[in-house]
Amino acid sequence: MDFTPESGTITMFSTTWCGYCNRLKKQLDAQGIGYTEINIEEVEGTAELVEQLNGGNQTVPTVLFPDGTAATNPSAAEVKQRLAA
Repeated sequence: MDFTPESGTITMFSTTWCGYCNRLKKQLDAQGIGYTEINIEEVEGTAELVEQLNGGNQTVPTVLFPDGTAATNPSAAEVKQRLAA
């Protein structure tokens, strides 16, 4: 399954209990940055994908950008900057 987002948006891998995920979502909403949220505890295979992106760790939020690169626990400013690049 391909989780690469459309241009100008991100895919955010998260969990319901992750405080950092909730904070990032609020910041993205406030700045009008679009995202698709994928709960790694509910979508089969995504926990393993997050592990691959994070050197074996299931660290969330993990953000996937349209260019195929990823970031772990980025700030909203970093997301905005990378989407503008």
